[in-house]
Amino acid sequence: MTSSILLGIDTGGTYTDAVLFDEDKGVIAKAKSLTTRHDLAVGIAGAVDAVLALADRPPQTIGLVSLSTTLATNALVEGQGGRVCLVMIGFGPDDLKRDGLAEALGNDPVVFLPGGHDVHGNETPLDMAELEARLPDLRETVSAFAIAGYFAVRNPAHEQRVRSLVRDGTGLPVTCSHELSSKLGGPRRALTTLLNARLTGMIDRLVGACEGFVRTRGIAAPVMVVRGDGALISASEARLRPIETILSGPAASLVGARYLTGLDEAVVSDIGGTTTDVAVLDRGTPRLDAEGAVVGGYRTMVEAVAMRTYGLGGDSEVRINDRGLTAQIELGPRRVLPLSLVAALHGDDVIAELDRQLRASSPGRHDGRFALRTGVPHHLSAGLQPQEQALYDRIDVVPQPLDKLLTSTPQKATLDKLVARGLVHLCGITPSDALHVLGRQGQWNGTAAEAGLRLAARGKDGSGRPIASSAEELAQGIVDRLTRQSADVILAACLSEDRVPGIDPATSILVDRAFNRPDGIVRFSLTLDRALVGLGASAQVYYPAIAGLLNAASVIPSDADVANAIGAVVGQVRSTATVFVTSPEEGIYFIAGSGENLRLLDEAEAFSQARERAQLAATALANANGAVDPVVSLHEEVDAPEIEGRRKLVEARFIATATGRPAIATT
Repeated sequence: MTSSILLGIDTGGTYTDAVLFDEDKGVIAKAKSLTTRHDLAVGIAGAVDAVLALADRPPQTIGLVSLSTTLATNALVEGQGGRVCLVMIGFGPDDLKRDGLAEALGNDPVVFLPGGHDVHGNETPLDMAELEARLPDLRETVSAFAIAGYFAVRNPAHEQRVRSLVRDGTGLPVTCSHELSSKLGGPRRALTTLLNARLTGMIDRLVGACEGFVRTRGIAAPVMVVRGDGALISASEARLRPIETILSGPAASLVGARYLTGLDEAVVSDIGGTTTDVAVLDRGTPRLDAEGAVVGGYRTMVEAVAMRTYGLGGDSEVRINDRGLTAQIELGPRRVLPLSLVAALHGDDVIAELDRQLRASSPGRHDGRFALRTGVPHHLSAGLQPQEQALYDRIDVVPQPLDKLLTSTPQKATLDKLVARGLVHLCGITPSDALHVLGRQGQWNGTAAEAGLRLAARGKDGSGRPIASSAEELAQGIVDRLTRQSADVILAACLSEDRVPGIDPATSILVDRAFNRPDGIVRFSLTLDRALVGLGASAQVYYPAIAGLLNAASVIPSDADVANAIGAVVGQVRSTATVFVTSPEEGIYFIAGSGENLRLLDEAEAFSQARERAQLAATALANANGAVDPVVSLHEEVDAPEIEGRRKLVEARFIATATGRPAIATT
């Protein structure tokens, strides 16, 4: 008999959630555990073991495991990821200036090779000599490779040859651009490939941790992962294309929000530890971003929900700008470990250091700040500069106060680079600490939170006055700032969806008057045309006030804290394949995509074969992703204008989509 018990897991920056779900009864049980980045299996085990105990169900009754995650999104928002070598075939240095590619590459190495193809798949000879010469050094200094070839979507042969060379010479993970997108636009496809390669290690560790846990508990169920458009893919496919899991968590939250509320029209805002994700439900489905997902300021070629992701959450770094006459609180975009959490994990040593700093006669620039290693595998630290390696060697897996760790001003910039590589965590005060001080959260160590805010409060603004008179006053200021900043980003996302340009809610005087409602002859107001659905563990704390600023109905479902995990198990597998037909000259037709390139002499025959190839490829992909009896639909786009009275085929695209529910193990 087929089991109907499904296990949904969401691994976020702070918490890992687990939900047991019955397709007839809904949520059976839910549980949380701290995400353990040094060993993700620990957090997964903690959440899943807890939810199984609450439901009193044996692991063997689980028929499907589905995973959503915000780790890839968080990494891109925070500028983190492994060091990657980008191999550009048929491109030149000027191509790095397009689509933000140079900025995304940073100081990572790039190799330019002669080669590539034209729009019909005809090649320019490939020369791999430079790459062959550099491989021995690259093998020791990068964690993955990204390969992008000129018109590789029309002929991937050169990308495949380079991939074989790299794999044989290094054994490291390799991503090819043609595997990720069938769209033209080489630099943006290269950007997408680069970001994918950066994420391979992180997602491989996450999927491996989940699969390893499943095996140890005797769960004989397939493991799926939520894609950025809300569809499900197999764990093996997620390992190959981790870029598709950007916005996985937000997409799952949208699917979960629709299930939990039944609303067809809503603005959905999900606050986590690192990010706030905002999207719109229209007619019961999430809007998709036709241009490709934007995360961390980069527009990728990944089809995903039209989600705006902002570096604002419960664990956002609190920065106090004390240069003006009145101090200003600024939040994010970087995540830090809350002092309350660090003290809960590492005992009295953290509080002892905070007390030492409080006893000092004057404030210090690094008061209330600590650093510790994230605990990622050693090979991910490859390629550090000497000064980075020297500082990294001094950092331990237990928190160290920055006023002792940093001995010179330049070391602060070095530390930031280690944080950006995902090697080191910073610890400091956050909105979560503020809620502990105000008594609205209590799961961690409130003593450390109060000490941290007392340290920050005793600093001076530009007029010489203390930042705040007490830890409680500063805590309320932090919560008020998060409320206003959240309203700003939700409004910005909605204005963007409405295609209203030129209004930045964070700087607009009119928006500020609408939010603050000061006395005056002229009064401004604004409202949303639909309810604001608040999701996340702290949704109940923040979103009623945020909805009040926006004059919107506030909807916070009973399982808002685990909406992502719910969304992970109620989705479907959806796979797409695109096949192209072009005509370089009259009477000649080339078929490209989802197989070897073909040259035919009849347009009708070319179109027929392209349709069949696309449908077969989409079905095969859906089956590989675990779908049962997928249903296939076909969409055709033919660009064939009349020129001087004669029809001229420029390009025909045949896009097949196969959809089905994932297979569920039997018991």
